[in-house]
Amino acid sequence: MDIFPRKVRKAVFPVAGLGTRFLPATKSIPKEMLPIVDKPLIQYAVEEALEAGIDSLVFISSTRKHTIYDHFSPDFELEDRLERARKTDLLHAIKDIVPARVDRVYVTQPEALGLGHAILCAERVIGDEPFAILLADDMVKNEGRGALSQMISVYEQTGASVIGVEQVPPEKTRSYGIVGVQKNPAGHYAIQTMVEKPAPEDAPSNLGIIGRYVLDPAVFRHLHTVGKGSGGEIQLTDGIAAMLEKHPVLALPLEGERYDCGSRHGFIEATIKYAIDHDDIRDDMLEHMMALLKAHGRI
Repeated sequence: MDIFPRKVRKAVFPVAGLGTRFLPATKSIPKEMLPIVDKPLIQYAVEEALEAGIDSLVFISSTRKHTIYDHFSPDFELEDRLERARKTDLLHAIKDIVPARVDRVYVTQPEALGLGHAILCAERVIGDEPFAILLADDMVKNEGRGALSQMISVYEQTGASVIGVEQVPPEKTRSYGIVGVQKNPAGHYAIQTMVEKPAPEDAPSNLGIIGRYVLDPAVFRHLHTVGKGSGGEIQLTDGIAAMLEKHPVLALPLEGERYDCGSRHGFIEATIKYAIDHDDIRDDMLEHMMALLKAHGRI
């Protein structure tokens, strides 16, 4: 554990998955580019990273996901048309999504061999630095500090790796990596054990890992040696579990409302919530939902 923690400058975005739960839409559109109202999932994650002070974005992608690169690159023709048409609000919305001072690095994951393998693909870019991981299909909506900002704050206080967690219903532990924790003298939840998708009777707690991590680079060494785990893939949780003995890892229950946008149900929930937060469409949305509830006899 670092006595004087180094600054977390780099964030990794694993975006090479197939998004099979959203087929046929994701046959041609990466899951991370599906929009919540008017911005794609990946942009919300990038904005969260920028708010936390990240200045290097590392996208672990596949050869078929050119649209993510295109989204974060300038489109001078479109910008010129919007400027000529004096559509300044739209111009502002697409221009400088990522500030010029922020680096963007694109790394190809040749095969989809699990989240742990995707993170290993970033090793050369990350080097010997602490880094963040954000899974774009996990959205954490918060009116105050973003999820990653909360986690980096704990890392800077402690020098320990930090994993974002939330309480999950016991019957849903099979869908999560679950951590067993012990509260330390500083009041943080020190992780003692990690189990990937356990049955409810085997789960060490009901704290489920969600898609936010701040990790010591030692995790790369362990990912190289753990081999394939659940589903025949290299699991990130296995690599983190292997480094627990020498590198403390904390579980942080995140403030905010989490939406699992990797599922259709969670995606629709997030769309409704974010739509209601838009002043220009809120009233129409609420009126439409009221009409639907009445039509289905719910009110």
